[in-house]
Amino acid sequence: MLRGNNGQAYGLMSDLRIIKKYPNRRLYDTEISSYITIEDVRQLILDGETFEVRDAKSGNDLTRQVLLQIISEHEQDGQPILSTQLLSHIIRFYGDSLQGFMATYLERSMESFLEQQQQFRQQMGGMLGQTPWTMMNKLTERNLEMWQEFQKNLIGSVGRTPGPQDGKPGDKRGR
Repeated sequence: MLRGNNGQAYGLMSDLRIIKKYPNRRLYDTEISSYITIEDVRQLILDGETFEVRDAKSGNDLTRQVLLQIISEHEQDGQPILSTQLLSHIIRFYGDSLQGFMATYLERSMESFLEQQQQFRQQMGGMLGQTPWTMMNKLTERNLEMWQEFQKNLIGSVGRTPGPQDGKPGDKRGR
């Protein structure tokens, strides 16, 4: 289980495991009193462990940086989850007035996807007379409805959709 920067716990367990990161990039798991690898940290995530990575000297929270390192390493191997186009879109939101909306949307989308995945697995076990494609079509329709609702709420809260006149990439005036 992980703890976000806001202290919110993610996962099933309640004990916070502390991993110290030293300047030589080594990670020390204080629970087992041993050095561990980045792959060991990944396994903690898969096991649902609650942990936080802290700088050994300053005590600063480095959990996000370590998680990004794990993602980066896994994106280089095999089939990536994050396409170049998706990463480019995410980068464009940094510093944008909609950055907070995007972060919230991505978190909610992931939570919804995980719920749908769990439902899908449960229904796959008890599927009578339905094909997997029927199930996937229903999930796709639900995702589309969620995206449309997000856009409707976004337009309502912002007042208009940003366009080329705002000087974003693609602006024909070269801004």
